[in-house]
Amino acid sequence: MSNPLIISFPHMGAYHIPIRAFLGRLFPEAQVISAPPITRETAALGQRHSPDFICEPFKYNMGNFIQALDTGANVLFQTGMGCRYGYYGELQEQILRDLGYDFQFLCLSRDRARPQAVYQTLRKLGSPRSAPQMAHILLVAATGIRAMDKLAGYIRENMGFAASPGHMLAEYDQFLAALKQADTVPQVHTLTRISGKRLRAMRINRPSNPLRVGIVGDLYTVMEPFSNFDIEHKLAARGIAISRKMSVSFLLFGEAERLRLRKTQGYLRHPVGANGLDSVAQSVQYASHGYDGVIHIKSFGCTPELNAIPAMNRISRDLGIPILHMSFDTHSSETGVDTRLEAFVDMMEMRRTQSNANALQLGRGRGLYLHKRRRSGWGWPNYSERLSLDKRRPPGGGTPPDS
Repeated sequence: MSNPLIISFPHMGAYHIPIRAFLGRLFPEAQVISAPPITRETAALGQRHSPDFICEPFKYNMGNFIQALDTGANVLFQTGMGCRYGYYGELQEQILRDLGYDFQFLCLSRDRARPQAVYQTLRKLGSPRSAPQMAHILLVAATGIRAMDKLAGYIRENMGFAASPGHMLAEYDQFLAALKQADTVPQVHTLTRISGKRLRAMRINRPSNPLRVGIVGDLYTVMEPFSNFDIEHKLAARGIAISRKMSVSFLLFGEAERLRLRKTQGYLRHPVGANGLDSVAQSVQYASHGYDGVIHIKSFGCTPELNAIPAMNRISRDLGIPILHMSFDTHSSETGVDTRLEAFVDMMEMRRTQSNANALQLGRGRGLYLHKRRRSGWGWPNYSERLSLDKRRPPGGGTPPDS
């Protein structure tokens, strides 16, 4: 294969920015190009050259790879672990070669994702960096990703109440643009402090107790806005505070949190693969913190998330939190998504109204734990309080008093 190297990789939200900078520093003599943002053309390309019933991330990645190769890329990076995605590399490579493309395909998954194997792969490809230099470059990229997710989390919580939501997004875009040039950890921290200060200075008209929704689901479909029709912005436009723990930072740095969250109160006894256990554990946590609802986002046919659904339905029933399951594929209709979201939001608002009416009628809800805390949401107690209610269930089952 002729030089120079032209390296590309699949697109996923804004993460292409630190990944491109990371690869550019590893291969200073190479040209690194981000795959174009996912569009209907990307989806159509991927769908045309993918098995029919394979999951959405495979199809979008295929579309990205074809677009990158058509742009001139001759080296493709792919990585994935935890589910079938970790086995997609070989199939994607074979499909692309059958289409006549000439390229190097580096799949950093399973055993090939171990540090020593990654180092050997990068050196073999031509990176002049030593192991300590690679470690420093990786640290800068990881710090940048963590900063991205921290600022994005603040925006997600407050964008629906900002006097000028566009200014918040513009500030985030400025941070991402500056992040491309930051090549030390202190520089990343400085950028984060400046952007965080600017975001906090923006006027936010947040009510004292807004509707709050937690988002859970499989990694790719949750984090790539095109794959879920930018559902977070749709919710923010309705004045809803949004929480989403699933992010690259969660995968890189959230081991302690995952271990704590995976205490799923008996709803799952065994791992179900990929992020299925996280979806269940996070749903329990959102219920215990009085959130008004949970939206479970997954790719059509995602086995780990399908395995999690029965447990999540039990959580919804036992802890009194509505959970909306949404599957996405290249055939999904944005109109259908909008309709389901509108109905879900209307239902949460009605529950909140009914809860407030019941609280007034029952005089602060003594005996039913209503409004024991502000975070009690629409009236159901948090998890520890629910256990107390469960002890008062009638023999043979039954249900606790209606809030």
